Amino acid sequence: MHLIINGKDKHFDCEAFTVSALVSAMDLVGKRIAIERNGEIVPRSQFENVMLNDGDQLEIVGAVGGG
Repeated sequence: MHLIINGKDKHFDCEAFTVSALVSAMDLVGKRIAIERNGEIVPRSQFENVMLNDGDQLEIVGAVGGG
């Protein structure tokens, strides 16, 4: 599967992939992140249900603390 993540081409050896599986594959489990798929935010509660398609464009951002 070919995805565009934060503007960069990424390839994964699978045909079916959920957002949750992507989070695991990218070692982001437990991190405070937000994911946008093709211009729409994917609610964290839907990570297990949302299937990714070849060519999807994703933006993944992480929360940054400070003060």
